[in-house]
Amino acid sequence: SLSQIQGIYIMANSDTVDLVQGDTLPKLKFTLKDSAEAASGYSLDPDDPTTWAPINLTGATVRLRIREVGSTTVKSTLTMAITSATTGEVETDFPTGTLDTAGVFEAEIEATFVDNSVQSVHELIKLKVREAFG
Repeated sequence: SLSQIQGIYIMANSDTVDLVQGDTLPKLKFTLKDSAEAASGYSLDPDDPTTWAPINLTGATVRLRIREVGSTTVKSTLTMAITSATTGEVETDFPTGTLDTAGVFEAEIEATFVDNSVQSVHELIKLKVREAFG
């Protein structure tokens, strides 16, 4: 059983993803890992994600749910592409309409596994969307 799924944002080292209203890119790429299980060849260090085992996403569905900071209403739910199931790698772009509003948003990653169990990454992803030039 998984104690935690950890999302690792690959594209930037920033805590905030800076975006522009109306854009459909960049793609966000994540690796989902289990902080309670050591990766092959590593000793588990709870503070070092490079030592954590990847989550096997075979048959799973992974979603990115986005809401405005301060709101309880989900603005968009994106089904992420699983790019490597055995190594826990997923990605998504922003379909037309997703970034239609400027503001500060937060997103969570949620995985639904073959047995219908659901687990979400505890850490939120912060998205800052600035207005596009008119």
